Amino acid sequence: QVQLVESGGGVVQAGGSLRLSCAASGRTFSGYAMGWFRQAPGKEREFVAAISRTGGSTYYAASVKGRFTISRDNAKNTVYLQMNSLKPGDTAVYYCNADALGTVVFGIGGDNWGQGTQVTVSS
Repeated sequence: QVQLVESGGGVVQAGGSLRLSCAASGRTFSGYAMGWFRQAPGKEREFVAAISRTGGSTYYAASVKGRFTISRDNAKNTVYLQMNSLKPGDTAVYYCNADALGTVVFGIGGDNWGQGTQVTVSS
């Protein structure tokens, strides 16, 4: 089991940027593929981005490709989501996910979730 704590959410105007962080503890961080998901009010939780265990491969939802960048620092046990050119449609609670099986790279979250951080983009 791994514990995840997200930070970095907030309120930003359309066109602005935010960087989310997810700090992991409990198990060997490099043993997990990592992902970000989001859930807007009244909608299902959806896949945003994922990164392989080594950081060598990244994956994005079509809606964020070219605007968001996922990265990880295995020495700091942290995964990041840099979000640029934010739109009101990006407003959601963003969740970090750690997946020992690696299926998160296909958009399927593993068993370990953070508590979420709110991102609000105003028009």
